[in-house]
Amino acid sequence: MTSRRELLQSLGAGLVVGFTLEAVPRAIDAQAPAAAAIGVRPVDPNQVDSFLAIHPEGAVTIYTSKVDVGTGMRVAIAQMAAEELGLPIERITVVGGDTGLCPNTGGTGGSTGLTRGGTAVRQAAATARQALLARGGLRLGRPAGELTIDGGEVRPVDGGPGLGIGALTDNGLLSLAVDPDAPLTPPGHYRVVGTSPSRPDMPAKCTGRHTYVQDLRLRGMLHARVIRPPAPGARLRSVDESSLDGIPDVRVVRIESFLAVAAPDEWAAVRAASALNATWTEVNELPGHDRLDEWVRRGVVERNQVIVNRGSPVAPADAGSSEDDARALEAVLAGAARRFSASYFWPNQSHASLGPSAAVADVREDGETTIWTSSQVTFGLRSTLARLFGLQPGRVRVIFVEGSGSYGTNGADHAAADAVLLSKTLRLPVRVQWTRQDEHAWDPKGPQQLIDLRAGVDASGRILAWDTEMWIPENRRGPRSVLAADTAGIPHESGRDAAAIFENGDPPYEADRVRVLAHWMRDTPLNTSNLRAPGKPANVFAVEGFVDEICAALGVDPLMFRVERLSDPRALEVVRRAAAAFGWQARPSPNLKARQGDLLTGRGMAYVRYKGTENYVATFMDVDVDPATGRIAVRRVVCAHDCGLVVNPDALRNQIEGAIVQTLSRALHEEITFDTARVTSVDWASYPILTFRELPEIEVILVERPEEALWGAGEAATVPVAAALGNAVFDATGVRLRRVPLTTERVKAALSTP
Repeated sequence: MTSRRELLQSLGAGLVVGFTLEAVPRAIDAQAPAAAAIGVRPVDPNQVDSFLAIHPEGAVTIYTSKVDVGTGMRVAIAQMAAEELGLPIERITVVGGDTGLCPNTGGTGGSTGLTRGGTAVRQAAATARQALLARGGLRLGRPAGELTIDGGEVRPVDGGPGLGIGALTDNGLLSLAVDPDAPLTPPGHYRVVGTSPSRPDMPAKCTGRHTYVQDLRLRGMLHARVIRPPAPGARLRSVDESSLDGIPDVRVVRIESFLAVAAPDEWAAVRAASALNATWTEVNELPGHDRLDEWVRRGVVERNQVIVNRGSPVAPADAGSSEDDARALEAVLAGAARRFSASYFWPNQSHASLGPSAAVADVREDGETTIWTSSQVTFGLRSTLARLFGLQPGRVRVIFVEGSGSYGTNGADHAAADAVLLSKTLRLPVRVQWTRQDEHAWDPKGPQQLIDLRAGVDASGRILAWDTEMWIPENRRGPRSVLAADTAGIPHESGRDAAAIFENGDPPYEADRVRVLAHWMRDTPLNTSNLRAPGKPANVFAVEGFVDEICAALGVDPLMFRVERLSDPRALEVVRRAAAAFGWQARPSPNLKARQGDLLTGRGMAYVRYKGTENYVATFMDVDVDPATGRIAVRRVVCAHDCGLVVNPDALRNQIEGAIVQTLSRALHEEITFDTARVTSVDWASYPILTFRELPEIEVILVERPEEALWGAGEAATVPVAAALGNAVFDATGVRLRRVPLTTERVKAALSTP
């Protein structure tokens, strides 16, 4: 049997192209059947009918503001609802991210798709179950306690005829509030949760028939391309529309420095975007990527914040920075038997979505507006776009249509803003398609992070003090800088939202005193946003790398050092199970005598409790390093993962595998490059990602705990990957690389340095 890894590797040298000539319907029409034959539904998250609609034949449609961006969340939410409603999962349809149909339980991010979206749906379904049993009891003349729901029917547990659940509603509605105390199906009775039904979206995706937002077409729609400034902050001086002579039916839109072309024919718009002659002011305000860490260290600090202040006798962590605390920490460090320090750096990275962002907007004369987008935060986007462009929020409908994936905020929201501005100006539906250069140059970047670490240990290796200082972009809430508004001169708050990038900056191991101090920076060279597991891969790359540095200096086995300083049984279980599956042999690092022919071989590990309060993840890794070329080959990854209740084991494994692969790409290859004017990594040659041939063997160990709370798993497995990689490379070479990506050039240079 061919494994998925072997299949992907065999495709490494080829190109697979799929397409369809079918007409793509309006997305709004595609979702209309979900509400057919149902009365007027509320979108109040306190009402059961906001989350589910029961159709006459007994099928159920689930509504949630959470969206599936490739994580398998759609099938997991369907499973959670099916478990409570006694339905086969095939009879449940999930509609996500439609502000006209769904209740607002927040956007999709932070691994909260199931923890907030799924649990809200499940509680509504449990409430519906109680009501259906009560109504069925009245019709059947039996107490509700003697009834069950199975196969879409309320029936006596001792047998006999039943009633379809569709007959127990008022035109599909139940008209009752969500009961937060409605009992959930206990784990011992699960029939759907914990199984692995197939994802309903996969057949169309595997055959090239799935409709993505890039495929969407409306009648009378214009295709548009936005002409970007040559550098951030450049202003438009002049436009020569005569340069488009010979390209028919092209409209030029200029609003201050916002410049775009639109045409009924997409190829005409593409040609016009290249041909239009425009002049811009010159701007050279960027520091260049090669010394970005130095620029960060010299930058203006907006504010300082003590994130962690553990073990201090003076003040709790939330009391802010204390001079007495700082002096006490310095005194402990000064008195330690051995002291260590290091500096780690993580660069700007792109979301690198394989398909450039796209969106469609239809702003009518009367202000009625519909936007089709792959945004992960459709309700938030509705508020932002309504405010920016003077629209009434109640008359704006944002509909989620899958894009090419982002795991954070890529260019999708900006493409939607482009489309709204153009549709409002031209009074026609407008589709905006970004180019590859647009996506790489202009998508909001994952933030740069500079992390300084210090630690002191006693003669036995006990950690007496640990200090983490991080220089990170100011995390302001509110709308980020929107490209269309910036260039069109529309006033708006130019904030940035890189999410909780300060988390996991402290070691998860026993230490007498721990401080994490964040220096929030006022400026960033590039616009930033949240990128998968925001900030945590960088912080754990530093923390777990530094732990390994201490282990190497003390001459102790990295695994045993960690195990001896962990007391949480769940933490110890994931570490031990991963180590056993990996076949870890106790010894200090590095192991410079280990070779495979001309290759240096090494192993590394890293552990994290995600955000300090959620998933437990331990990752172990084998690597080969070619000293002649600097090339790192990751041969094998073993990951043990505990996220509490597992809804769909196969989908979870796929998610963990994807997280590992994506983060290996980030750790080995990905870095935004820019000069003093502009981003220069604008294609796959200048911004490479992991190839199929580089895929390692991956083994995932799920620690299933059906009795425990459910934690989302969209991000946690990404976090320890870069740290395990760095530790494995050190074990193979004796060289500590403290800056990602670990490119061949950096590895070769480090190996050649005396």
